Amino acid sequence: MMRHVKIPTVRTQTASLPVRSTAGSAGHDLCAQLGSPMTLQPGQRKIIATGIRLALPGGTFGMICPRSGLALRHGVTVLNAPGIIDHDYRGDIGVILVNLGDEPFLIEHGMRIAQIVFVPVDGLNETARGSGGLGSTGLSGPAPSMPRDLPGDRQSDYDCALDRFDPIIGDGAGS
Repeated sequence: MMRHVKIPTVRTQTASLPVRSTAGSAGHDLCAQLGSPMTLQPGQRKIIATGIRLALPGGTFGMICPRSGLALRHGVTVLNAPGIIDHDYRGDIGVILVNLGDEPFLIEHGMRIAQIVFVPVDGLNETARGSGGLGSTGLSGPAPSMPRDLPGDRQSDYDCALDRFDPIIGDGAGS
């Protein structure tokens, strides 16, 4: 049975919403949120902001996966694939890209750099993690607290089946 859920979402003023490229796509494309283009040199890795924050419901998580065309044509992939977005994470979704190719790779604002797949899970308990992520929990001790709101953020909800990510019309973002 398909479960529809609303996913509260916050995005920066110029961030692109995650969308499926086709009706049959499992993943929803994530786009780079950059002030200016950046080059990923061969062997180099960088975290690329998406400008998107999600409040995934308990019982789900997101997997950040590579885009096959970037990997095949350019050797650019998600380093920690799949990157896991836990339901209690509230920070910006960042994508750790690595250039395994032989040529520099130019990343531009709005470029589709990865995809997120929503996955149901049984047995998740509520936590106090907040927006700690990308190693913020460290090797021991409690995770540091992180800011919840960023200036210029826009909030919206998404009506989402676990294999779909369909925005509710009128997210207040001028769409």
